[in-house]
Amino acid sequence: MNKSIIHKLSPFNNYSDMPAALLAVKKLLAFFICYVLGMIAGNILIMGVVFAGGKDPTQGGAFSDSVMELLGLYGMAAIIAVSILYWKLIEKRKLSEMGVTRNFSGWFIGAGIGALLIIVSVSVIMLTGTIKFSGLSGHFNIAMFLLMFSAYAVQAASEEFLSRGVVFCSLKDKVSLPVAFGANALVFIIPHMSTLSVAEPIFIISGTIILVIISCVLSFITLRTKNIWAACGLHTVWNFCLECIFGLTVSGSESAGVSVINMRTVGKNLLNGGVYGIEASAVTAVTTGAAAILMWNSYKKVLKERQA
Repeated sequence: MNKSIIHKLSPFNNYSDMPAALLAVKKLLAFFICYVLGMIAGNILIMGVVFAGGKDPTQGGAFSDSVMELLGLYGMAAIIAVSILYWKLIEKRKLSEMGVTRNFSGWFIGAGIGALLIIVSVSVIMLTGTIKFSGLSGHFNIAMFLLMFSAYAVQAASEEFLSRGVVFCSLKDKVSLPVAFGANALVFIIPHMSTLSVAEPIFIISGTIILVIISCVLSFITLRTKNIWAACGLHTVWNFCLECIFGLTVSGSESAGVSVINMRTVGKNLLNGGVYGIEASAVTAVTTGAAAILMWNSYKKVLKERQA
């Protein structure tokens, strides 16, 4: 590989005059750099908080599981910071081009769509008998509930700023949409592989398919609203409701926090998604797939109106 190709592919410059495939690779490299640096910075911050709390994480010291989960989610704010710095210093572009606009109202639109999707998905799976209601939580804590909501808002934004921002928004106007969607889906899947890879093969396949579908939903809503906030709202409410409303696993991670109600899975099958949770469920594939189709058609309709 000659120096010219290395320079073009380097994620440390904003050069973009290259074939679509190479540009997609360049943005994938940018994703990895932002993700790794963000995770390192976030873990350093978390360790600092644990040390400040009188614990020694190097010796296994830690707070309760729920507090450590909370810190882990808040720590992902470092990924947001790194993504913004990359966009401003390396890409040398305005935050509005990343989808970070002053029109924050889209967040609530996305939140509403996310709530509808999760309620429909869980309700249909309950009808199959593979998830059952086990009563109200006996350890509900309103303070932790609110803290978890804000923590999931941070976590969702970190993934959206990286995947929808650094990758998708930098590609969508320079390559074909299929290439932009493909690269975006890939970087959306990568952070979930640590929990997805330990599931049984059938759930790895179904979970990967659903991650691709959800990535498309989030990308379509970003295109439709012309900002990143709707995707952040949808992503936040989806994750928050799974754990803190229904008490179910989020992307294969067991809940350590508090939920309003308790639900349990019955068996391991494609209806409830097995150990990975409903994000590997065939029912979720149908509901999110329907949402993707509706959002794509809505975007095409608006696009025609703009071009008219």
